[in-house]
Amino acid sequence: MSESTKSGTKARLYDAFAASGKALASGKRLELLDLLAQGERTVDALAKAAGLNLTTASAHLQTLKRAGFVATRRDGVRIHYRLAGEDVARLFALLRKVAESHQDAVPTALDAYLGEDAGTEVTREELRRRVEAGDVVVLDVRPVEEYEAGHIPGAISIPVEELAERIDELSEDVEIVVYCRGAYCVLAYDAVRLLTDRGRRAVRLNDGMLEWRLSELPVDASDVT
Repeated sequence: MSESTKSGTKARLYDAFAASGKALASGKRLELLDLLAQGERTVDALAKAAGLNLTTASAHLQTLKRAGFVATRRDGVRIHYRLAGEDVARLFALLRKVAESHQDAVPTALDAYLGEDAGTEVTREELRRRVEAGDVVVLDVRPVEEYEAGHIPGAISIPVEELAERIDELSEDVEIVVYCRGAYCVLAYDAVRLLTDRGRRAVRLNDGMLEWRLSELPVDASDVT
């Protein structure tokens, strides 16, 4: 193979790599991947959760599909999307961590979104030990459909928007460990602030369901507790 031919085939290879990068070059497409990391969803559900109209959501999903990041199945007239594989979830999680470590704008944006007062947090390992000891309540504050698609064993489901009205369902005598989608999910932060303001002892898992799955820890998929 001549040097010019090698150069041409190498360029095509790197252009193919770059196509994947281009598909990720949108905040809204990353948000859709974040939602799909929680479980399969219809286009309608994804559009609503991401604050997009159907046309825009569909266009973003088609871009992700062409890049091979998502797959689909049809159920009648409805199209359901899911991540194409666990490697996509790992890529998404790694991208966020690399950006946080090397992109100066990320820490400031994180503080603005999550709030500077992060509160007390626990690791996955500590949570597992405390669950085995029976001295904590594990609270999942994601939407119900995400809980049903997969949750930490033993966790109870109270979506964050219902927490103020349902707080009496939680014991005042046991510490509550709250989690949501992942390390950058504001739902858990908001829930801990609400719980502590109401006199409950609450801490936050330092990541969430995405990292729990990627660590290959046990996951339950069942009806709401």
